[in-house]
Amino acid sequence: MSKTREQKLFGAAVLKTSFLLREALDSPAFKLVYPGVLRDLELQDAEVDAFITANREAVEKAARGQPG
Repeated sequence: MSKTREQKLFGAAVLKTSFLLREALDSPAFKLVYPGVLRDLELQDAEVDAFITANREAVEKAARGQPG
């Protein structure tokens, strides 16, 4: 079952935000994983940033492992 564009954006946004909250965007793990996620989901970083901005509360909750 394929994911909707919004589901893909949400997943990438949660991933990026989880690293952002730990101040780890410069970490080797993020630099290794995130570009591959963008490629596999056919997304651009700017799209993910815009999604985070528009849905910050829900994205941060998920990134912290809290129920939606």
